[in-house]
Amino acid sequence: MVANRATAGTLCGVTPPTPPANRLPPPAAAPAATPIAFVRAIVLAYERRGLSPERALTQAQIAPQLLHDDRAHITAWQMEQISDAAMQELDDEALGWFSRRLPWGSYGMLARASISSPTLQVALARWCRHHGLLADDIALHLTTVSDTATLAITEARDLGALREFCLVSVLRNAHGLACWLVDSRIPLIAAEFAFDAPPHADAYAVLFRGPVTFHAPRTAIHFDARYLHLPLRRDEQALRQMLQHALPLTVLHYRRDRLLVQRVRQLLAAPLPGQPAHALPQHSAESLATLLHVSPRTLHRQLKEEGATLQGLKDEVRRTRAVELLHRTQRPIKQVAEAAGFENEKSFIRAFRGWTGQSPAEFRRQAGQA
Repeated sequence: MVANRATAGTLCGVTPPTPPANRLPPPAAAPAATPIAFVRAIVLAYERRGLSPERALTQAQIAPQLLHDDRAHITAWQMEQISDAAMQELDDEALGWFSRRLPWGSYGMLARASISSPTLQVALARWCRHHGLLADDIALHLTTVSDTATLAITEARDLGALREFCLVSVLRNAHGLACWLVDSRIPLIAAEFAFDAPPHADAYAVLFRGPVTFHAPRTAIHFDARYLHLPLRRDEQALRQMLQHALPLTVLHYRRDRLLVQRVRQLLAAPLPGQPAHALPQHSAESLATLLHVSPRTLHRQLKEEGATLQGLKDEVRRTRAVELLHRTQRPIKQVAEAAGFENEKSFIRAFRGWTGQSPAEFRRQAGQA
């Protein structure tokens, strides 16, 4: 989705800029989702260097009067254009965030330092460590607690008027890089920011899919820790190609989610609040899609791409629960059927026979004799 490319803070530094006369025109009817506040932050970076942002604004087709309209938004294409121009004119891929510039190619160097990692966890740990060597104004920390991974930012100095733009961009950049490295969409469980909700807080629903909290104790994003164990799927050649068009690619909305099957299976097996611990929730495609922040159509399509179906996963979870209860308990077959998510004992027996070739009672007797 184009709207998912709404911030800068990306991996640049390979090819020179395309002359304005040869640039592609903006996409027709592109949604304007990026708040004008981020453009103001770029303009401020120019002002601090005593330079004019006029050429960059012209390249991005941003009318100067928009800078005075708090409600204004620009398209992803416009944000890409002004960021591209500013990073090169200022020779600063950090766009003025830090006490020292990050010259053109800095983030590309960080990516190269991570590309040889065996897993995403190692790659992100390297990224965090090496980022601190380039700019000590902030520190990035990757931690894991239980099944949740957290990428957090600690501020070592007052970032001033560029604070929001900096923190948003750094997290977007790291998240986009992680998705690119493993060639997978990595859904966010939550995002939190250690500043008050800005006037354009509604834009965060596009920038960070999932729950967003402001005025939090820290600035961080949270995601399923299992993604950290995925192997990297990119090599040096892919990196060179990506760096030529880094602005749109590092925050690309990936169709594939390489952990979707596991995540669906987990949701199907986890009891809902207020349910007994052994009960299986009765999820529909619509309810699962809502929990996964996708549409039902997208859910079915992505499962198909992974060689699975929703009904097949439901049957797998039901079968596992039924077998476990038949093995470990002496509950009546009717109760086992209910715990496995069946409306009645008859349909459970029919399904169980299809799975195992035996009735539940026969299965239990044979298991007891083993």
